[in-house]
Amino acid sequence: MQKYLFMAIGLGLIFMSIIAFQEGKPSPKSPIYKEVKKYSPYYLDKRFGGLQIMNREDKNFKEKPTNIEVFHRLEYLEKAWGKEHLKIKEHQLTVLDNNGTDLTTIPINNEQDAQFIHSYYGI
Repeated sequence: MQKYLFMAIGLGLIFMSIIAFQEGKPSPKSPIYKEVKKYSPYYLDKRFGGLQIMNREDKNFKEKPTNIEVFHRLEYLEKAWGKEHLKIKEHQLTVLDNNGTDLTTIPINNEQDAQFIHSYYGI
């Protein structure tokens, strides 16, 4: 009986760690995300105590979510930023600054990028 109890506890721990890993994974990104990420004010700062979310524009902004929540919280902040600072005009993505002036335009080359922008940023 003790042999089976040890194996059951071991399998239970492995199962729980796999579920935690699946919940903590970020969503898949399109290649256009790398271009937009250059203009996003939010970034991950790797510290000895773990990951924290920082803002390039506001030096006092620091969030330290748990390891499972860190990528989901970063995505939430990026999506909120994208709804205000990204516009689509004639198959081109325009990145705006805080004043509403154009910073740059990024061409949308394929349908995959257009679908990603619509589903991820909601525009």
